[in-house]
Amino acid sequence: MPLLRPEGLVCGVDEAGRGPLAGPVVAAAVILDPANPVEGLNDSKKLSAKRRELLAIEIRAKALAWAVAEATVEEIDAINILQASMLAMQRAVEALNVRPTSALIDGNRCPSLACKADAVVGGDGKVESIAAASILAKTARDAGMRELHAVYPQYGFDRHMGYPTALHLQALREHGASPVHRRSFSPVAQLMLL
Repeated sequence: MPLLRPEGLVCGVDEAGRGPLAGPVVAAAVILDPANPVEGLNDSKKLSAKRRELLAIEIRAKALAWAVAEATVEEIDAINILQASMLAMQRAVEALNVRPTSALIDGNRCPSLACKADAVVGGDGKVESIAAASILAKTARDAGMRELHAVYPQYGFDRHMGYPTALHLQALREHGASPVHRRSFSPVAQLMLL
């Protein structure tokens, strides 16, 4: 089934990195150009890493506007991951150099925005601009986690991107939490009590 292409200056918004134990949560907002379509858009989780990277380059080249923003580990720990995700989405929409008339947000909640916003459950698999946002958010976050890997190689961030894999949990037990670990997340918090 082809993804929907809403009319007007509609930005799609999605985030990456709600579940990991480390690193920021990253959001992207994208206003696609109907006259310059990007073929092959889909939910970033359904694409290979190589395909995501290629599509991200094409999206940045062809979109009318795009922006990526994040909420830090400190913000996640202070206000919780849901609120931090909303904050990152809000920052991404505010950073667009073209003002959208409305926003379509992946999920069941919307951040507070200056324009009309509607939540679309499973939107990254239904709406082209949300799919594009999911690709930009995921590729930007993965690049950031590879940079953190260079600083903290003992955790293997380049392999699991901060998600709670067996490898990551073992590294946490061996090395303790780094400054980029989310201390409010249960596996990290429990480890810090030991």
